[in-house]
This record gives sequence, structure tokens and C-alpha cells, in this order.
Amino acid sequence: MKIPLKSAAELEGMRVSCRMTAEVLGRVAAAVQPGVTTGELDELARKLIADMRARPSFLGYRGYPAAMCISVNDEVIHGIPGRRVVMPGDVVSLDVGVYYRGFHGDSATTVMVGVVDPDVIRLVEATRRALEAALAVARPGARLSDVSHIVETTAKSAGCSVVREFVGHGIGRELHEEPQVANFGAAGRGPVLRPGMTLAIEPMVNLGRPEVSVLDDKWTVVTRDGQPSAHFEHTVAVLEGGMEILSRA
Repeated sequence: MKIPLKSAAELEGMRVSCRMTAEVLGRVAAAVQPGVTTGELDELARKLIADMRARPSFLGYRGYPAAMCISVNDEVIHGIPGRRVVMPGDVVSLDVGVYYRGFHGDSATTVMVGVVDPDVIRLVEATRRALEAALAVARPGARLSDVSHIVETTAKSAGCSVVREFVGHGIGRELHEEPQVANFGAAGRGPVLRPGMTLAIEPMVNLGRPEVSVLDDKWTVVTRDGQPSAHFEHTVAVLEGGMEILSRA
């Protein structure tokens, strides 16, 4: 496994695409409210990206038909936007990538729409904490599985489970590069994190059991037990002095 190491110039290019990604994600997240359709949210993302003279990383990738992945409630990832109307009590996960001048950015967040169920709130906050914990250990000299391990232990400590079939990834000139970044496993294993590595770290956490299925559309991943799921993601760069969150607004 060869993990690409980015030069200073390449990192600067990624900073630009990731800032764009963060802006698009933030503006779409702010538009999530009861009555909006997931298709309308996708159209907003397309317009924002076009106005930046960039292009959506996901649109057309392996045949994916939209600019964003929008997954609601028991949909974990890769939900295809369309006519679905957002309702009070929904959990809406937004995942977007922006490609600009040779580099991809990738980021995700989960929005609670008038959620009052304490278990769902616990799920979303646990997923957010899992990402924050992973970012705290993604430093030069750490092992890749240290990141994976802290995601799993943080989620489990909140009584949740992590998805195993889908993982984070390296990112840069390609949307998916080496290495794979799992959300589970023992610490102290795998490659040592080195300056120049750029990773998309993305906890996918379920309120119930970890098992998932893919729907007939060949994209939408759902929990098998029908319980809700949450998803957060940042693109990060490992640097000499530590780590930089490239996709932070």
C-alpha cells in the first residue's frame, strides 16, 4: 500500500477545495428545515459549486447521479436526493465533495430537524464526539488504527455501534486514495501517520446494531434494524507540527 504524501503546493491546493467544501456544506445544512425536499438541497449544492467555478466530486462518480449524498433517518450514507420531504424529527446526514483545480475536498455533517428523542440526540452527539476524538489523535507518529480505535470506543461508550462495511479514506488528486480509514479496531496497528498524508476521517455510527444493507438503487446504505444513523466527516492533513482540519469552515 502506497500512501501519497502531499507537497506544500499540493496542500495549498487542497486547502482551497476544502474551504469550498466547507462553505457548501454549511450553507446546505442551514437550508435543512421541514418542508424542503432532498432534491432541492442537492440543487442548492449544485448552484453553489457552479458559482465557485468548481465541480461536484460525487456527480458521476461510479455513476452516482447527484452532487450530494443526503441520507435520512435509517439511511447511513449514499442516499440519493429526490422528492423526499424533510419532516420534523428527521435526522439528515449531508455529505459533499468539491473538486477544484486538481484537488478534492470531502466533508459531512448530520442535522437534527426538531429532534426531541433523547436517544437520537445521544446518537448524533456521540458521532460528533467520535470525530473530534479521532481528530485529536491524528498526529505525526500515531498509528492509523489509533484513529480507528478511538472512533469505535467513543461510539460504544455512548451505547452506539459503528458501521464496518464502509470506511474513511485518503484523499487528494483522487476522491478515494490510500489508506482506508476504518472506524473500528485495535490501536497501535497499521501505517504510521506522516506529514503530507491527507485523510477523510468519517465516523458512521448507528443507534442500534452495526449491520447495514444496500437498497435496490445500488447506492443507499440503510441500517438493517431500521434504527437511525449519523455521519460526520472532515478532510485533514498531517503536518510536521500536528494536524490541520482542511474542511473546517
